Amino acid sequence: MTILNINGKSRKTRLPPDTPLLWLLRDELGLTGTKFGCGISMCGACTVHMDGQPVRACVTPISAAEGKAIVTIEAIAQDAVGKKVQDAWLDLCVPQCGYCQSGQIMAATALLKQKPQPDDADIDKAMSGNICRCGTYPRIRAAIKQAAAKTEVQP
Repeated sequence: MTILNINGKSRKTRLPPDTPLLWLLRDELGLTGTKFGCGISMCGACTVHMDGQPVRACVTPISAAEGKAIVTIEAIAQDAVGKKVQDAWLDLCVPQCGYCQSGQIMAATALLKQKPQPDDADIDKAMSGNICRCGTYPRIRAAIKQAAAKTEVQP
């Protein structure tokens, strides 16, 4: 049995340790905000935070998540920065189809937690690999900048 910390709660699973974290989240725990896109870590739809770092749940085995704090889109608003990012997404009507947006929000939140005032190059680097088939990239960038403007810089 494996015990994982997911969204601040202890969760037990008997799934094999090489099972991708994505399948535990979606199929076992019903946390369907994390999406399956490509299954090979190329699209970013399955992005979650592991100890504050963005990771692709589709290729991260459950065994790699043991002893780490996992945060999914369902709990990102409990984080002050995550809440600002979600608010900016809503304010600017970022989603079109919305399928990729949970991964986009998770990546943007991780960026702003590491670099509260990113420039365009920082945004490009952090969001690289998060694919939006609808092409909402200009609104994603604007939302990141809006959330950054509302995020205090720590000395």
